[in-house]
Amino acid sequence: MSHLITIQTLTSSDMESACQVFETSITNAFIQEGLGSLHEDIRDEIEHKKLMLHSALHPDNNKDSNVFFLLAKREDTVVGTISYGPCGEEIQECTNNQLNQIGELGSLYVLPEVQGQGIGSALIQALATELQSREITQFCLDSGYRTAQKKWQRKFGEPYAVAKNYWGEGTDHMVWLCEVKDFAAK
Repeated sequence: MSHLITIQTLTSSDMESACQVFETSITNAFIQEGLGSLHEDIRDEIEHKKLMLHSALHPDNNKDSNVFFLLAKREDTVVGTISYGPCGEEIQECTNNQLNQIGELGSLYVLPEVQGQGIGSALIQALATELQSREITQFCLDSGYRTAQKKWQRKFGEPYAVAKNYWGEGTDHMVWLCEVKDFAAK
């Protein structure tokens, strides 16, 4: 049984497998947050990610064509995803548009059964290495999930911005600004 993980760019043959990662991981993230009953929000989030995958594959027919995805695969199955593209609405709102020129690391999802094995870190490193080759020096990322925020604070340090109670009482939204060179392969 090979546990070798490879990281590669999105191809159309990976679409279904990547969508499956979103289905499972996003649902799981909501449940972890105690938000498992928000079925509509979960669906919306999954659909939004599927649209992003689609636009990354077909850059010609839409304006978000500067979105790209990297996938972590075990044999032929996608087990993790990460994307890079223009910074999203929440980041713009939470930072008063201070980071609008900075691209966003997003869609970092790893299947629950393989979390904690370094796949997320490998995806971040591969993305940062790709950005470095494109002479991009910074990226931002955000999260409204408390579970993820704890992980990101360990990995990325203190957030650049915190929008208090953004998602309701006691649920903040955090934004980080990172230097690509700190995460790219040395």
